[in-house]
Parts: sequence; C-alpha cells; structure tokens
Amino acid sequence: MRIVNMHEAKTQLSKLVDLASKGEPFIIAKSGKPLVKVTPLDAPVKPVIQRLGFMEGQGLIPEDFDRMGEVEIERLFAGEA
Repeated sequence: MRIVNMHEAKTQLSKLVDLASKGEPFIIAKSGKPLVKVTPLDAPVKPVIQRLGFMEGQGLIPEDFDRMGEVEIERLFAGEA
C-alpha cells in the first residue's frame, strides 16, 4: 500500500482521491508516522469483535478452585505414584 507524506497528500489530493476511489487505498503519514488510511467508501469494513465478557454468567467457578487436586499433586511430586 502506498504511503504518502502530508505535503504530497496536500499537493496531489485530487489524484490520490481518484486512485483511492478506483480501489487503490493509501496512507497519509506525518514525519514518517502513519496517521490515516484513505479507502473508497464501498470498501468492505472488518467487523469489530468484542470478546471480553462474552461468556459472563455462563459458568460457575468453585470456591476451592485454587486448591482442587492439591492432595494428588503433592503425592505426585513426592514420587508416590
């Protein structure tokens, strides 16, 4: 994807917009740092997937979760198989 600096984008905006509208998106950078991406309006947009909390309230964690199986684990570490 083409990266253009701010000055070039200002001086060649019409040409760059024409290219973007024909399916050639570009990025405008300032001091070498990418700032914005210019794409045609009909370009597909990736949906935002929010994953945090998607299973909230769907399961229960036992109170002794951090101690589950501790006797067996101690036995295995002690070499008593």
